[in-house]
Formats: sequence, C-alpha cells, structure tokens
Amino acid sequence: MNSELFEALEVLEKEKNISKDTLLDAIKQSLLQACKNHYGRNEANNVVVNIDPKTCEFEIYAEKRVVDVVEDDLEEISLADARMKDPRYELGDIVRVDIKSKEFGRIATQNAKNVILQKIREEERKVLFEEYYEKEKDIVTGIVQRYVGRNVSVNLGKVDAMLNSEEMIRGEVYHPTQRIKVYVLEVKDTPKGPKVLVSRTHPEFVKRLFEEEVTEVHDGIVEIKSIAREAGSRTKIAVWSNNPDVDPVGACVGVNGARVNAVVDELNGEKIDIINWDENPALLIENALSPAKVIYVLADPDEKTAKVVVPDYQLSLAIGKEGQNARLAARLTGFKIDIKSETQARESGDLLEYEEDYYEDENEDEDSHDESSEEVAEGTEEESESVTEDASADDDQE
Repeated sequence: MNSELFEALEVLEKEKNISKDTLLDAIKQSLLQACKNHYGRNEANNVVVNIDPKTCEFEIYAEKRVVDVVEDDLEEISLADARMKDPRYELGDIVRVDIKSKEFGRIATQNAKNVILQKIREEERKVLFEEYYEKEKDIVTGIVQRYVGRNVSVNLGKVDAMLNSEEMIRGEVYHPTQRIKVYVLEVKDTPKGPKVLVSRTHPEFVKRLFEEEVTEVHDGIVEIKSIAREAGSRTKIAVWSNNPDVDPVGACVGVNGARVNAVVDELNGEKIDIINWDENPALLIENALSPAKVIYVLADPDEKTAKVVVPDYQLSLAIGKEGQNARLAARLTGFKIDIKSETQARESGDLLEYEEDYYEDENEDEDSHDESSEEVAEGTEEESESVTEDASADDDQE
C-alpha cells in the first residue's frame, strides 16, 4: 500500500506540478480529520501523525496523560493500563498510544478522502494561477475553441482564456483550431480556477510583437518609447536607440521590411508607422505627423499643447482620414495638437509670430557672427602692430 501511495504521489507531482511535501501534508491533515471524526471530537491536539517522505510509512498516536480516573478516553489513560505498557509509568506521565487507522469508520475514511481531494484541487488551482499570472502583460499563443456569444474561448494549454468582443481586431473572424497570438490582460484567481482575459487590440500587443521580431528591441538596445493604436487600422510607434551606431527605425523595419511585415501579417494588414523619438516636443510632434510635411511647430510643454502649420496641400494628409493621423499623433506625443494650413496660419497671425521668432533667431545668429568677426579683426590688427613693432626694434639694433 505504501509503495502504491509513493508512486501515486510521484505521478501527481509530475502531472499536476504539485510538490510531494504538499501532498503528504494533505494526507497528514486528512488522517487527523479522520481521527477527529472517529472519536466524535472537534479538537484532537494530542493526536500526532508522522509520515516518512521517503517510504510513505506513517504512524498515528495519541499522547495521553496518566490519571487515576479516566474521564476522556482520547486524552487520558488509567495508571493500570499505562503500567501494562511500561511498569515505570507514574501519575501525570505522558503515554504514547498507537491509533489504528483501520479502525476508522466508513464515514471517517470518506471524509479523509475528501480532504485529500480538496487539497489537491486547491493546490492545482494555485499552481495554475501562478503559472499564468507570470504571463500577465505578455504574449501567448492559443487555439481557438468556440464562440461564446460574441466572445471567443481560446485554449492556452492548461486553461481556457476569454477573448471579449471589444478586445478583438475589427473585421477578424476566428475559426475552431485556429492558432492565434493574444496579449494577456489579466489573470484572476477564482474558486473554479484562474480566469484569464486576453486581447488583440491592446497597444502593448504590438510592442510585444516587435520584441519577438526585433532582436534589438528584445535586448533593450532599441526602446519603444510610445505607442498609439487604432486596432485594425493604424498604429504609430516612437522608437529610440541607446546605441548611436544603431538606427532604431531601420532596426524595426528590417531588411526589405521583413521585420515590420511580420508584425503587420500577424495584425492582418494593420498599417504601422515607425518614427524617431525626440526629447524635443516640437521635433517629436513633427515626426509623429509623418508622412505629412511640417512648416513649423510651436509646442508648450507646460500646457501640453502645440500649434502646427503645414503647407496647404499637406493639410488633409496631416489630419488624415477622419482625423486619424492627427489623433494618433496626439496620443503618441501626449500633446493637444492644433493643425493649420499655411494660409489659415497667415490669416490668423500664427505664421507672422513664427516668422518674427525666426527672424529674431536669424538676427541673433548674424549679430553673434559679426561680433566674432570683429574679435577676429581686432586680433589680427593687434598681431599686425606687434609684428611692426618687432620689425622696428630689429632696425634700431642694426
């Protein structure tokens, strides 16, 4: 029996990933419970269960106090009965009395079995929760099982995750047995096991895909600083390189666009714009509005607002279809962006303000250039005078 128990524990440990020590503890608790049920007691503090983890041999005994008159069979033993075990026992001594598990009744045995099964279920649920909790905020591959209303059940191996309708990419249709990648939004611990919620629309889903495809992103050489996404339509990402010799945009695009195309294919053709991140808000906003050309950007970092002027023929491109390009640029940069055409900016006076700032900067540059020229000229004159004086001194010596 003990060898069979040992083998059963080995199998459970491998299949359910539950440690043998946990299972032995469950058996120990079940035997204690069976003992309480057998004696009809809620407490049995003097009952001890020992199990050898190497052989699964176990023993159950009660530590009873020697008394003259026995009032509690579970906790006390008469002096006569104690001395039958060992003549040296005296009143007040503690005697170890073995308890035979075979004497337990059917109900006590069934309850013990239920305690073991309940502990196994609890540990299995705990192990599963911990396993999938580690995958939270990461990408996993699952197999589509079935539609549950408008939602989709996706098998992730040991648990089924739920892909809610609002987390699906617009226009995607899933078929049973289809393999898809999903982003683990949240893992909840419930009495029925871990509940896993997944998404294919979350912006971080795109980031994780690039980490899988682009070695530089995975290794931290290239950082994805910001992402703005309208799932199923377009995504903008801003990237930065921690190595001056590595082009962040080029690394994400790959040779002949191989890397970015792999991500686009996983997203079923969703367009992806990759731009350079810049600490200067104006330059960042200019990059974010690509492919539109920008005349100038006036950004207010404190108010998180920006005025942008583009050529007249670029206005529709800068705003994008239904305002998508401007909307994504605003999310990407965190700025509220007001875009005007060159004509609109001149009429409102915004362009004049820019031109005044521009010419002031130009004048400052010219003034600094003139000052530098004057300093150089003065230095040249001083050198010339010095040379003349030296020449006169030589003539006097002659």
